[in-house]
Amino acid sequence: MHQSEACHCGSNRSFDQCCLPYHLGVAIPPTAEALMRSRYTAYVLANVVYLKATWHANTVPQKLQLNEPRTQWLGLTIQRSENSDAEHAQVEFVARYKLNGRAHRLHEVSRFIREDGRWYYLDGQFD
Repeated sequence: MHQSEACHCGSNRSFDQCCLPYHLGVAIPPTAEALMRSRYTAYVLANVVYLKATWHANTVPQKLQLNEPRTQWLGLTIQRSENSDAEHAQVEFVARYKLNGRAHRLHEVSRFIREDGRWYYLDGQFD
């Protein structure tokens, strides 16, 4: 992905002005929604290192395979983003993708927790 191209997360900003600083570790997503968007972009780019680093230590999978079979991510729509309190938030989203030529939708309500000033993905419920 070229850095000046539109970011995959649907923010209408360029990748270098949106998710790239988070992926490079030079900035921290300020909100759970920003983390959700950066994680979606990490799935698009198969950035396993970033995904594991932003997953809460209590729920991060030991192994995360993204390349077999290769998922083609098509778009992200944030349905709702809200904080329960200063350290807990939920983001409801729909991610569209193709797998083996078939279109799918992933509808999830994700839970996030903030520890030491950083947001982490905790878990999610699928619709």
